[in-house]
Amino acid sequence: MLKFKPTFELQRDVVSDIFRKEASVCRVKEYSAAVDTCILNIERDGGILYSWKGATGTTRIGKYDSNTKQNKLLYTFDKQVCVSSCSLNSEETLLAVSLAQNTRGEERFKPISKCLTLLVEIHPINNTKVLKAVDCRVKVQFLNSETDRRSVLESHLLLLTEDGYVDLYHVLLTKQEGYRVVMANPERLTRTTERIVEDFCWAQWDEHTQRVYYVTHDLTHTQDKFLMRCVQFYPNHNCETVLELPLELPVNFFCTVKFVNLGFDHYHVERPEQELVRMKVFTNRLGSMCVCYSQALKDKQELIYTVVLVHKDCSKTFRVSLGGNQSPQKAPQLHPLFIPIGYHILVYLQGYFLHCINTRQQEMLCHSLFLSGLDVDLGLQGQSANITVLHAEEEASGSLLDLASGRIYTAELSPAFLLQILRSDTPSRCPSSKADPQRLAALHCLLVYMGNDPNLELKIIEWLCDNMNAFASFDQIQEFILASLYRISYEKSLSLDKVLPYSSVLDKKEILACLLEVPGVLCTTELHIEPVFKGKARSLQGFWLELQWNTERTKYLDAVPNPRYRTSHIQADWEKLSERRPSSHRNNMEENTKKVLSMVDTWCLDKKLVPLFQEEDHQQRALIGLTVDKLREHLNRHLPRMGKKKIDSLVVNYVAKLLELIRHMLESVWLKYKLGPRVLCLTQRGSPAEWSVFHFMFRILEATRGLCLPLPPGYHTLLAVFAVRCLPRHTFLQYIDHGFLQLTEIFVSRLMTDLDNSDANERLKFSILKRLPEPMEQKIYHMWDHPVSSASISREYARTLLEKHNNKGCAFTSRDKPGFRPEFLPLTYLAKILSDIEEQALNPFDEQENVDARFVEETALKQTLILLGFEEK
Repeated sequence: MLKFKPTFELQRDVVSDIFRKEASVCRVKEYSAAVDTCILNIERDGGILYSWKGATGTTRIGKYDSNTKQNKLLYTFDKQVCVSSCSLNSEETLLAVSLAQNTRGEERFKPISKCLTLLVEIHPINNTKVLKAVDCRVKVQFLNSETDRRSVLESHLLLLTEDGYVDLYHVLLTKQEGYRVVMANPERLTRTTERIVEDFCWAQWDEHTQRVYYVTHDLTHTQDKFLMRCVQFYPNHNCETVLELPLELPVNFFCTVKFVNLGFDHYHVERPEQELVRMKVFTNRLGSMCVCYSQALKDKQELIYTVVLVHKDCSKTFRVSLGGNQSPQKAPQLHPLFIPIGYHILVYLQGYFLHCINTRQQEMLCHSLFLSGLDVDLGLQGQSANITVLHAEEEASGSLLDLASGRIYTAELSPAFLLQILRSDTPSRCPSSKADPQRLAALHCLLVYMGNDPNLELKIIEWLCDNMNAFASFDQIQEFILASLYRISYEKSLSLDKVLPYSSVLDKKEILACLLEVPGVLCTTELHIEPVFKGKARSLQGFWLELQWNTERTKYLDAVPNPRYRTSHIQADWEKLSERRPSSHRNNMEENTKKVLSMVDTWCLDKKLVPLFQEEDHQQRALIGLTVDKLREHLNRHLPRMGKKKIDSLVVNYVAKLLELIRHMLESVWLKYKLGPRVLCLTQRGSPAEWSVFHFMFRILEATRGLCLPLPPGYHTLLAVFAVRCLPRHTFLQYIDHGFLQLTEIFVSRLMTDLDNSDANERLKFSILKRLPEPMEQKIYHMWDHPVSSASISREYARTLLEKHNNKGCAFTSRDKPGFRPEFLPLTYLAKILSDIEEQALNPFDEQENVDARFVEETALKQTLILLGFEEK
């Protein structure tokens, strides 16, 4: 599931160097004594502080520079001491150290404190100042802003104590003799100290963002409730509380004070049963915050853990049954590991389960991968109890420290493992119907989080080719399209998560139960967690502004109907496109289409393998313009903060990426089956490879039609070419009649010219002509060398010629009356004119009121007899 890349190894990078230096001090060829080396802290610049017992009975503190790969000795104690906490300022002039006092042996009778906190001048080594001597643990941490403050002789040190308070020391420095950096007025140091936190039971330091998170009791409630607060330190080293978050925690959640990301104390061993809670906070520069905590495993049958998604204004609590998932090991750990990787939080309980939680699309369980049993072995060499998750820099891969071996790894999701889940018939030994959620989650993880890798995308397309039929619970081609489109925009704003399409599953009227639940996992969701932003956080640019905006926008989107753009919603507008529309609206959609196609052209200058974008497909052009119009309208309605210019660029890029994605899919399958120009010849029957391509193209058509998405111009022509080569003739015509195939002018013209006039081909051509609209039919007749075409052209010519001389009011249409046969147009036209004149002739008897009918009858009879020659006039 994870790929581990070692970035630091204590034995290789530090201990071997210590051996060499100690050997030179002892004047022996090789220093073979045991070196008790311990990692103490990892500073913001990646520097690793460590201590070791010297060969001469001393204790030394050094720093490993992760950039230069060099070690540096910082300070030497003239006796062996127990360093429980250590921090170095960014200028490397001051070293803060907390020592665990030894109360054994003879010294147990001396009145000494359990912890001694020192501030040491090390540039050069000069003076030592005692900051605290107390009977509780003390953690030290220098502030370290990104600004270059080397010219400012000032450092700022945090002291966090087990008694539950935090002090900030402002240390003024001065230079002596041009290079010596010493404390100015060390005796007045305590007067420049300010109390930052009065009471806490859990604290976490974030070195990359310079924040302290801490949990305290909520004194505003009579019940025993908790608040998590965040103190932000600014570049000028001022600080303030910027966030308060209520947490629903058990009353006795913290029996001892917990420190997170504040170094590694090798002399304070906490019994496993004392660790009732494991808690961590993870943030992201886009404005996301996740608070993860778990309750200790008691009965070994169920583990409970909670992920508070502050940016989504909700929290999710998971109860995982461990009864049937146990792998052969001695006993489970009491707590899982929380590992941040991108926008995923991995919850890992060694030997039992791994839950890859999607913190961006958390509504449905099927978008978060859950594995159990033997499939969840991450390949860690040590026990997870010895593994510490380091607070990685925002957007970076997760980092793990194995304290037992002294190794640091970066952890990344393994695309090979996720591909294996896609390709497996029964992932994680589940029945096929229950494997769909794992496939769906793995597919989205591959496409969205890792999808920028072209080779990986090609492997996914190959998987789609090998699994063309839709799964029982989702359409994998629809998921591929929507997830790939979501990838191009998800890094722009978290607010797009609830507005842009993400999965076709969300559009289904009925969702299968297997996508809504995970066997053995019970999930409960709490909405409206009510974070409170305070102080300058309301006016800050950057993280706090984005987090506040994301929480407020989430509340708004949860309250309005249909906030997520659904592609199927434009179906009604698409069906009305054939109706007469205002010219301004048509012109606007055509401008949208031109923007999209011009962008695609810039991407596809050297990609002409598949004949797309080479014809005017008016239907698809209209749908492209409509899609841009409707998506832009939706984003402007719900995300006005993005601005019209950014939204317009995003929407055009989104639709262009859709067309390019389909072209890329066809190009990939074209190369997979090694198709050449001969596949466009209509005189030959298709090969099995071409049948596979036709089937794949038809599935793309089904997927896009189900989502009401446009296709690249030329797609219907290419699909019809494959259809006429691969399908029996009667099946081909049935596909046309049922609307699966669209007869384009280019395809029909090629059909008429490329196929000879054999009996079978003539029957096909006549069948095609009967299915064409009349304007296209007349164009096609000019391309087909056949007597029927000549007759049709002659009739049309005679009709046009006679209509030029027709009087007004006598417009001629050969199909006006079924009694007229249009085979000989001049005679038919003459009969039409005479009929119209007869209808317009004035009846002399219409206006006569008194008529002698007997006289008229006799006169008419007399005239008839004369005309017939029976009587003379």
